[in-house]
Amino acid sequence: MKLSLIALAAAATICAGAFGTGRALATTTSQASTKTLTIAMHDPGCHWFLVKGKYTKTATVTGSVRLRNLDEDTLKVASSHGTQRIPVGKSILVSRGHYVITMVRQESDDNHLKLTVR
Repeated sequence: MKLSLIALAAAATICAGAFGTGRALATTTSQASTKTLTIAMHDPGCHWFLVKGKYTKTATVTGSVRLRNLDEDTLKVASSHGTQRIPVGKSILVSRGHYVITMVRQESDDNHLKLTVR
């Protein structure tokens, strides 16, 4: 009887440890980080995506992305879901879709940025 109680207690300890470890691993591996894509001023009146230290008018990313506005004025982000605005210094989170980004009161020769989120 004592032997079976000791075996049962040992089995319970092992199972509890295995369950706790598996649970801890599941919570740390399921967290995904959101990428940040910066829109910055490059030439007077022009805005660009800043990707790895280079300026570009188009960008394609996989997964949700946070758009951060470091331009000189509010940006309009248009998609098939509607239009959002990003004030200077602020950011928004966008998910899957195609986006066209322009600055409010923009001159006709300024950049129209194109973003694809897969």
